[in-house]
Amino acid sequence: MRVLLPKWSPDGRQIAFAASFPGRPWNIYLISAEGGTPKQVLPDAEDRVDGNWSSDGNSLFFGSFGGNLHGQHPISILDLRTAQISTLPGSVGLFSPRLSPDAHYMCAITSEEPFRLMLFDFSTQQWTRLFASDVGYPSWSHDGSYIYFERNHFGHARSKSVDRIRVSDRKSESIVDLKNLGRSATGTITEWIGLAPDDSPLLARDISTHEIYSLQLYVP
Repeated sequence: MRVLLPKWSPDGRQIAFAASFPGRPWNIYLISAEGGTPKQVLPDAEDRVDGNWSSDGNSLFFGSFGGNLHGQHPISILDLRTAQISTLPGSVGLFSPRLSPDAHYMCAITSEEPFRLMLFDFSTQQWTRLFASDVGYPSWSHDGSYIYFERNHFGHARSKSVDRIRVSDRKSESIVDLKNLGRSATGTITEWIGLAPDDSPLLARDISTHEIYSLQLYVP
């Protein structure tokens, strides 16, 4: 089982994650925080990834990409109590859904490059483009005021940064420049960012295959 993008349930009792087995599509699984056997929540069909919880823990939002990130699939909502699946209005061509802490908004990313950050208002049932540059791994601040994300800068030298945008007035700012960090996504699909409890950016870094060691063997 190859696993990525784990998400804690609101009550801390379960973890939802995406996983795949050789020759099978990606799917969403649940596992108890105490361990045990993972439960596949949907039958095999197209690839399903990046499951995210509703605020009450009764539903999962997820995207599908049909084997690549260029399929025109909607964001789906799975009711864990009834196993019924519904579609978020106007979400065809979007993935990586993230529900705001107050459940008033949903952000997501366009499935066609460059990946734009979009915002869904549940009160108006409308999507708007929130940020025009190429982004990845959005995370809501814990008070719901900001969305943090990894931003790709294109030019003579491709670089990345961690930025955030304030939802109320769409004001954006860079938080961390990743240009000289030396990050590598070896062994994973891509690099990843998240947020600590105080909204400090968390970064995944894998440099294990990029270090050179001298090992002296001891023979008694």
